[in-house]
Amino acid sequence: MEYRKLGNSGLTVSEISLGNWITHGAQVDDGTAKACVRAALEAGITTFDTADVYSNTKAETVLGQALKEIRRESIELCTKVCHPTGSGHNDRGLSRKHIMEACNASLRRLQTDYIDVYYAHRYDPHTPLEETFLAFADLVRQGKVHYIGVSEWTAAQIAQGSALAKELRVPFIASQPQYSMLWRVIEQEVVPASTQAGLGQITWSPLAQGILSGKYIPDQELPAGSRAAAEAGAPFFNNLAGQWLRDDVLIAVQQLIPLAKEIGLTLPQLAVAWVLQHPYVSSVIIGASRPEQVLENVKAAGVKLDRDFLSRIDEILSEWIERDPARTG
Repeated sequence: MEYRKLGNSGLTVSEISLGNWITHGAQVDDGTAKACVRAALEAGITTFDTADVYSNTKAETVLGQALKEIRRESIELCTKVCHPTGSGHNDRGLSRKHIMEACNASLRRLQTDYIDVYYAHRYDPHTPLEETFLAFADLVRQGKVHYIGVSEWTAAQIAQGSALAKELRVPFIASQPQYSMLWRVIEQEVVPASTQAGLGQITWSPLAQGILSGKYIPDQELPAGSRAAAEAGAPFFNNLAGQWLRDDVLIAVQQLIPLAKEIGLTLPQLAVAWVLQHPYVSSVIIGASRPEQVLENVKAAGVKLDRDFLSRIDEILSEWIERDPARTG
């Protein structure tokens, strides 16, 4: 494992993070989830990503249990706030009330005194940004949060947040967007705005919701138990990956497999390594439903791909790469 600075801050993170969206607290039992965390720690992963909304708050609880015997100072624990976590009309968004209550609830579930990076999970158009950042500033002053980040914010929203963070002297250091060989919407606007603001990227979905795993074969039925088989047709899945669940795209993806083999990698390892080639990326979040998946994916750490190799990837995928910055968020 290698480690990188997060944006312009002094915080160092493992270049591969373990996230537990979808899996822990839902798809896998708690024992398997804890085994995945142990495998991550043994592989040198120190950065763990979750959110209060994942598995209806249970993902945070499972992660807290898995990490409770670990020296707290040796890891970076990150979670998020914004999406609904209850049925009340204030159980959502980025109001001061919800941020303060959600943070305290996350601390209890994670069994910790502080959060290393606390993300605004999405932009909240219904709350003044000043209110949101003042609440974040107070959490930092209270010692409950060390750093602030945002997830799936546009370049303009990041710039506005950065101005407020400077005024309030809040350590605003991270952006968490989707990013993969197929999904590159951050490159034109979000990355330059983040660089200007001093934010590092901690990216999610390096496998494009499994499309870049290589397990979906053209002109064949979706594998039983796969995410595509379970969610194909669902609006959220369609927005993220459904556009690529077509034979012409899957044929192109299959062409990446021999390319990966040339350098001794599997296709998922290549997908993770591709994201890590970009200097504005501080860490890539991987998910795992089995410890073996963690151990396989961490082999992407430290891999260097030359410019010619990256060009060959672009030639194969060029027709299906999504670059429109308007699709951020």
